[in-house]
Amino acid sequence: MEQLKHECGVAMICLLKPHDYYERKYGTRTYGLNKLYLMMEKQHNRGQEGAGVACVDMGAPAGCEYMFRERAEGKDAITEVFKKIVPETWEGASLLMGHLRYSTIGKSGLQYVHPFLRRNNWRAKNLCLCGNFNMTNIDEIFRFLTAQGQSPRVYGDAYITLELMGHRLDREVERRYGEAKQLGLQGTCITDYIDNHVDMADVLRKTMSLYDGGYVMCGLTGSGEMFAVRDPWGIRPAYYYRDDEVIAVASERPVLQTTFNVQAEAVCELQPGKALLVHHTGEEKKWRDEIRQILPAGKFSACSFERIYFSRGSDRDIYQERKRLGEQLSPAIMQAIGGDLAHTVFSYIPNTAEVAFHGMTDGIRRMMPQSGSPSQNHELRMEKVVWKDIKLRTFIADDTERNDLAAHVYDITYGSLQPYEDNLVIIDDSIVRGTTLKESIFKMLDRLHPKKIVMVSSSPQIRYPDYYGIDMSCLEELCAFRAAIALIRERGWEHIVEETYRKCKADAKSAASQSGCPSQNHVRDIYAPFSVEEINGKIVEMLSLEGMQTPVVLVFQSIEGLHLACRDNPGDWYFTGLYPTPGGIRMVNQAFVNYYEESYNRI
Repeated sequence: MEQLKHECGVAMICLLKPHDYYERKYGTRTYGLNKLYLMMEKQHNRGQEGAGVACVDMGAPAGCEYMFRERAEGKDAITEVFKKIVPETWEGASLLMGHLRYSTIGKSGLQYVHPFLRRNNWRAKNLCLCGNFNMTNIDEIFRFLTAQGQSPRVYGDAYITLELMGHRLDREVERRYGEAKQLGLQGTCITDYIDNHVDMADVLRKTMSLYDGGYVMCGLTGSGEMFAVRDPWGIRPAYYYRDDEVIAVASERPVLQTTFNVQAEAVCELQPGKALLVHHTGEEKKWRDEIRQILPAGKFSACSFERIYFSRGSDRDIYQERKRLGEQLSPAIMQAIGGDLAHTVFSYIPNTAEVAFHGMTDGIRRMMPQSGSPSQNHELRMEKVVWKDIKLRTFIADDTERNDLAAHVYDITYGSLQPYEDNLVIIDDSIVRGTTLKESIFKMLDRLHPKKIVMVSSSPQIRYPDYYGIDMSCLEELCAFRAAIALIRERGWEHIVEETYRKCKADAKSAASQSGCPSQNHVRDIYAPFSVEEINGKIVEMLSLEGMQTPVVLVFQSIEGLHLACRDNPGDWYFTGLYPTPGGIRMVNQAFVNYYEESYNRI
């Protein structure tokens, strides 16, 4: 319902055969480029602010360009990027990389669109980098670089990572240069030795060991190195596929299945702390690939929001997980409607909640009473009550006009239920800020005059911001947090806020002095006095419009239900506050300090 700008998408291809092979078999010398385009389009959901592509032509002679890059901004960036490409220039490329961007640092412009490129006259020192990531300790990395005498031109995690990794790559090349000289090599033989012996695993280890955050970092070098490395906690997703023609990497499994027409079992998940490394051996079209453990794996914390909302629902496992999320809500829904199925209509908010809706209705059917009495046997009533109608046009600058237009992003099906007689159960994947509910959904649904609205969320209450790649960084934006603060004020418990602030402030000072990292999320104390039902009630009160006639009940997924449905993605910090890394804990405590000092008296 409330679209989140979230983690980016990556796509990589290494062609293992000569280009003549693909021309003979597939009728084109741009086979790799065509596949890259398809992989990016299939991940369009992961980034609509910008896109970029890069490639390496291993056969280009000295004096000719061998690393190419194109980038564009906007929702049509993929199309714009591929329009810029001259196929004859790119048809010799053996390594190709693409990126789809959503901003996680609040900065926009072409200079922030991946891939980032660092050039040098030594092929092995050329580095092209992109990723799906957000780092929680970029300030520390920046200080590390400047303490060495470097002066980065741009302050941003992608650019700083490029410079840090580039610096490590420079040192590795220089080390190999020294070895070549000791072996008595001269001229281009030194270059060949360097190109064939660069240890990219060591470069990644020395670079990524400094980072705290969620990431899949991908890159190419001018000497024919291709790599993708996943964070030690497995927060951000990465998958790869290999056959005798290609090695490919993507952020989602169905992308590789569709692009290369393979079954799910043929696609492998890159495990936490590991890297897929592809190396050009120096021989014509000869490649070597391996999986290496770059960093020790931490506590596995794969993002559960990937399964609920972000990734495409066409994945075999994600589809079943979303159905289970809906199904597990059935008992709470039946309780909310008092078991009155004869006077209840079931629906969903388009489009991402549709699969959870099918699971929910399957669960309700299994709970329906079976009796010989016709009066007790009812068909489940399902209607498409809500339609996603238009997109908000950002060129309208006036806030009042924008808010009025936002209220009409959705529309309803008039006559889809009996006024004042039917309950309406409607499911969405999440309730984050509550703005769309208040300004649009509830206002529209009230026009249908249902007896009761049961608003269902297939995810639990979102109580904490994310710091690993999703645009959700302010506590006060979250309706669950605002509800908890309101309850504290109503009951005269302001001492809880004061004590939480004191603890968070002390931890912020400790982190700033580098004397230690916080080990506890103190913001959890804000929610501790209240049950889920109490916070639900306050959210309803806060989001209900004046004059709204229809009573509203909120039903959220439970934490236990989340873990039962998404067994292989246990990362739940949005809901529980249990961040997997010290940086996440530090940032949520700092977020509360920011809230208290800047906003507390205004909410």
